[in-house]
Amino acid sequence: MRCIPEKPEFGDGQVAEKAVWEALRNSLPDDCVLAHSVQVRDGRAEHEIDLLVLWPGVGMAAIEVKGGLVSIHNGQWYQSDRSGKHRILSPIAQSQGSLHAFKGWIGGQLGTPVTSRFAYMVALPYTPVRQDWDMAGCPRTLVLDQADVASPAELVREAIEREGGGANVLASSFMDRIVKHLSADLNTQSVDSLDPQEAEDAQDHLTERQAVLLQATRSLNRVRFTGGAGSGKTWLAVEKARLLSKQGKRVGLFCYNKGLGQYLQDRVSGWRQAKPVFTGEFHEYVRGLGVPDGSGQEYFDVEMPRLLKELATKMEQHERLDAVVVDEAQDFAPLWWDALLACTKNPDDGEVYAFMDDRQDVYRRWCGATADFTFGPTASFVPIHIDENLRNTRKIAETFKPLAGEHFTPRGSTGLPVRFVDCASDEALDIGGDCVDALITEGWANNQIALLTTKERHPIHLDFFERGATDDYWREFHAGEAEFYGHVLGFKGLERSVVVLCVNGFKDMERAAEQLYVGLSRARSLLVVVGDSALLEEAGGRELKMALSRAQAWWPPQA
Repeated sequence: MRCIPEKPEFGDGQVAEKAVWEALRNSLPDDCVLAHSVQVRDGRAEHEIDLLVLWPGVGMAAIEVKGGLVSIHNGQWYQSDRSGKHRILSPIAQSQGSLHAFKGWIGGQLGTPVTSRFAYMVALPYTPVRQDWDMAGCPRTLVLDQADVASPAELVREAIEREGGGANVLASSFMDRIVKHLSADLNTQSVDSLDPQEAEDAQDHLTERQAVLLQATRSLNRVRFTGGAGSGKTWLAVEKARLLSKQGKRVGLFCYNKGLGQYLQDRVSGWRQAKPVFTGEFHEYVRGLGVPDGSGQEYFDVEMPRLLKELATKMEQHERLDAVVVDEAQDFAPLWWDALLACTKNPDDGEVYAFMDDRQDVYRRWCGATADFTFGPTASFVPIHIDENLRNTRKIAETFKPLAGEHFTPRGSTGLPVRFVDCASDEALDIGGDCVDALITEGWANNQIALLTTKERHPIHLDFFERGATDDYWREFHAGEAEFYGHVLGFKGLERSVVVLCVNGFKDMERAAEQLYVGLSRARSLLVVVGDSALLEEAGGRELKMALSRAQAWWPPQA
């Protein structure tokens, strides 16, 4: 068993702690970790966990130790020792407070909320406690008394399992991450793999540095920013809208997908100064102007933009847009662009900024001709290429690099190995769900995980769709309170720390490569691919097959 520190130095006033320490060290299994005197700061408050038990496959326990003879009278705790009887703070409250402080601290260090079972306990090695004793907030299970301390391991386990807050057992891999912060080893040798949260913070920093592209193109009225997945296009689109709004211009910030539309709205909602006059989906903008709603792809692709163009001829000048910013611009069909530009003050050469990825034309709006992206008789679009991938770790980026083009350049940290589960397409949904459960057991927070399908929707996703609760569905995603189940087509422009890409088939093999490209590039820290290797090779080519052959073969533990 690992002890931290290996040989604690117990002072004269710590005889009780030493006794409980030795009892735990002698009775806990070899794979446990036992730490002494874990100091935690919570703001200005200082906490100490006398003894901390980390038990893989079970959970954790914070134990407050009180020596002498402990008693309670009318809710007040007392401790009797050589100096007499005196009042003490409730050791239950102390243990509970130090537990919560530690959870907050270690969660911040790891970038992952602690969801493992965690119990607060009290050890009274020189006090007998009746087995039927109980008090509010402290069932007998959470107390180790004089007799219990003789062999406390199984009682600690029982306390964690019966009373420990948390939904999961403590995964060995997650315990190892905690131990690194408890042991405080100082290793000055360089390491290539950062903690996932640290790596993601570094990715965000690199993305914000892309603002130099906006400064370099500020005198250009029409720019087409073309970049691969993870190059920071969405961040740039939002920042461009902010800069234009600060100049007092009427700005429209547009996209096609509902999920991305809500994300953009969330981003601008906190701006204290000027905001775009519209942020969200193109079709919501059209409806907001009074164009009637309709149904069918023909209506949305042809009739609705025609009606908008008619309406635009009657718009007052003060109602028109000064500038248009479009994220995932390859999703906009030519007729949508014609109609949207008709709503601007200067349709021929007004300010238009398109952020796009030629290789994510999953809806085939342009039939592979996005390179001909130009509108207006006098002002063509100046192409600006963004080649660096900043969102994904290199392990992830190198997996989908065969689909990203020759200029694609990964810049992230090395990161965790990609995992691959080779299975039949009709088994992928069930196995993908097992993967989500296994990842949560490992220590990943459920709100860090997204499961994306390539054909049929996951049952949870399908339920929202059939109930007509799409708005609620996306609100839950952006609230970040649980794992997310979606389809790659609806997840364009979005991301999560962990993505389980469930390749359960394709409705159209001609669009399969684009769908794989989108799905593989949504993960920031860990990518898990679940599907049939032969189908993946057919859809993504031999180079993708080679990339996945270097992935870590994985089969999640069954529930």
